[in-house]
Amino acid sequence: MTIRATRRGLIAGGALAVGRAFGQAPGAWPSRPVRIIVAWAPGGAVDTVARRMAQKLAEQLGQPFVVENKAGATGTIGAAEAARAAADGHTLLALDNTYAMLPFLLNRLPFDHATAFAPISVSAFSPVLLAVGSRTSYRTLQELIAAARREPEKITYGTGGIGSAPHFATEAFQQASGIRLYHVPYRGAGEAVTAALGGQVDMVMISLGSALGSIQGGLLRPLAISRESRIAAMPELPTFAEAGMPGFGVVNWSGLAAPRGTPAAIIERLQAEMVRALAAPDMQAFLATLGAEPGGMPPEAMAALLSRETALWRDVAARAEIQRQ
Repeated sequence: MTIRATRRGLIAGGALAVGRAFGQAPGAWPSRPVRIIVAWAPGGAVDTVARRMAQKLAEQLGQPFVVENKAGATGTIGAAEAARAAADGHTLLALDNTYAMLPFLLNRLPFDHATAFAPISVSAFSPVLLAVGSRTSYRTLQELIAAARREPEKITYGTGGIGSAPHFATEAFQQASGIRLYHVPYRGAGEAVTAALGGQVDMVMISLGSALGSIQGGLLRPLAISRESRIAAMPELPTFAEAGMPGFGVVNWSGLAAPRGTPAAIIERLQAEMVRALAAPDMQAFLATLGAEPGGMPPEAMAALLSRETALWRDVAARAEIQRQ
């Protein structure tokens, strides 16, 4: 249950591709502002990273990169609009790991999931944090797992809804640890966190950026984080491996993709510019505040990542008996 193992090699491969991509880039692109469609509401992790990447790309390429939020229908509204756009490099999609889950959530998609987009590169890998409300008695991950084994489905967890990324991540956690928790879906991730703060649910699986304020305020107690090493902001927080689950490596990621048929030279130029942006000290400092690791992998490596994740979530959905809507 891991996707982490090849990230460093993929980042290195992205760096090696920079020179080649610059040499192949068409001089006419970009000839006007570039839209980056984010299929989620403003303020979330995908949106935040996309906006920072857009700022860097605009500085480097001399044209505005404008983020447009097209939220709704589990991300399919924004993705469908991007899929219909002209394949000329002036419309991009902020693709994230939830895209790999879509075939197991919906009976019909308004685009071909496997072929609608040409992956460009991952911007960032963001860790998943397992946290409990401060009113619970759980102090370690192993305490929580032991309690869940004694009383299956007594421990509750909140998510932003059935089929949301935290729902899938928590199902993966249950399958990896051999426990059963009780799912309480809310209308959004914010409501789920609020429920954990108020004691309505026991735990949540969320991004570090979404939880940091509540953790620092003593309202949430983090038990483990899905990174290879601890983070400087919370050096006392163990990784899942250190907490006794070396096989659990689910992470969130986000990056950019273009409509199918976008010229390869533009795809390569964009990937090279993303590598350049991710190497900038201000971008690295920004990602560090999220506990995130930079991406930069070549397009073919991102396509392979998406394929592996689609297979991973297919198995998780089947074992969890998540029903398509």
